[in-house]
Amino acid sequence: MGAGAGDQSGAHPPDGGWGWVVLLSCFMVAGFSYAFPKAISVYSKELMRDFGVGNSDTARISSIMLAMIYGSGPVSSIMVNKFGCRPVMLIGGVLAAGGMVAASFTTNIIQLYVTASVITGLGLALNFQPSLIMLGHYFDRRRPLANGLAAAGSPVFLSVLSPLGQVLVDHYGWRGAFLIIGGLLLNCCTCGAVMRPLERRRRGDQGAGGEPNTQQSRETQPSKLSDRETKKQREQPQKKKLLDFSVLRDKGLVIYIIAKFIVVLGLFVPTILLVNYAKDLGVPDRDAAFLLSVIGFVDIFARPTCGIVAGLRWVRPRNAFFFSLALVFNGLTNVCSAWCTDYRGLVVYCVFFGLSYGMVGALQFEVLMGIVGPDSFSSALGLVLLIESVAVLIGAPLAGRLVDAYKNYELVFYLVGGQLIAAGVFLSVASYCCLWRTKAKDTATVGDKDAEADPPLTDGNCNIDWAKHEENHCHAVTWKEGGME
Repeated sequence: MGAGAGDQSGAHPPDGGWGWVVLLSCFMVAGFSYAFPKAISVYSKELMRDFGVGNSDTARISSIMLAMIYGSGPVSSIMVNKFGCRPVMLIGGVLAAGGMVAASFTTNIIQLYVTASVITGLGLALNFQPSLIMLGHYFDRRRPLANGLAAAGSPVFLSVLSPLGQVLVDHYGWRGAFLIIGGLLLNCCTCGAVMRPLERRRRGDQGAGGEPNTQQSRETQPSKLSDRETKKQREQPQKKKLLDFSVLRDKGLVIYIIAKFIVVLGLFVPTILLVNYAKDLGVPDRDAAFLLSVIGFVDIFARPTCGIVAGLRWVRPRNAFFFSLALVFNGLTNVCSAWCTDYRGLVVYCVFFGLSYGMVGALQFEVLMGIVGPDSFSSALGLVLLIESVAVLIGAPLAGRLVDAYKNYELVFYLVGGQLIAAGVFLSVASYCCLWRTKAKDTATVGDKDAEADPPLTDGNCNIDWAKHEENHCHAVTWKEGGME
């Protein structure tokens, strides 16, 4: 087995050091994986004109790409557990770039689905999931902040790729733009190259100052034969399943999956349809593309800030409810956006959408890590993304079909907002009823049993009750100079 996630389960997260380089790579991968499927909507009008298709057909480009990113989760999990994060990300970078280069030579919409959506989407999937796994191994105490900073790659790249795409279309056409974007996606290979696996350190292997304890190793050095046998015995139980379905027994994970399925049905729809909506209102092309940059600019600050708040001591145990609040906020923003009928109103909508969308993006994987832990995160993430891929594949094309049928964008924004509000309410209610109340009862029961089993040895003034002490022999009192131990 390669140096994958399973090899690092015994290593202590450094919460810094080379982890900051890993965080920067995660930032770039998240930017390409999440921003590019939305920014590709900038090319929709040109593709509709050249291929003679409608809104639902061009929206399917983004939805298939996102569905590949999500649906390839189990494949990515298996490859990571088998070969490790670094080689999987290198392969993914080549696929992502090759798909966009091939897309620049397509002659119909079906070929575009295969190249830009399927191949590039698979390549981005093989980069996205391993990067999150490595981030979980390098950060523990600072993990909410790290997740927030990594997630900020999406808005940063969205604010850059949208206007860049419009400039490239104006100068080189959509074919030349796809060719250039393919070259940019090769940077995913660089991100994969820096994903250095953590090395496990055995207790006693190092002395003070981090130097090897040579004297101890000489005294306790076994023979070569016994060393090999011990190594085999130590590595044998650490072999992990390529895809562990037992994580689905966790009630918290099941609740999370149901809520996220509802969320993903409409989460990406506004950003995919926003540019065309603005253009249909008479907004110039560059101003319409700039709306995505407004979302991205606000999102840049929203995600790290939300990560800092999520890491606070009194907030972190309640991050599921914080996530529910973010979903309801985003849903209300989409409902209110239906009243925006001019460019100024759309800019205001983009500001609030960017804030709420950033909160959702910063919390979604932090909540999942908190539910299953870093050791089971690879399998859990793969299964979650697989189930969500169905929603991604349905959401955007269905929204595009509704727009084509009723010529009404407001209806779509109402539906999307209602879905997100429903998901937020479900997640908070289900988490409280199924998890928090049960946990509170268990804690109270354990506390009562402990109070009965272990009577206090003091009377409240730190005076020892020697009668109780004699009855309870498991407690020992040792007197020292200057006090009691």
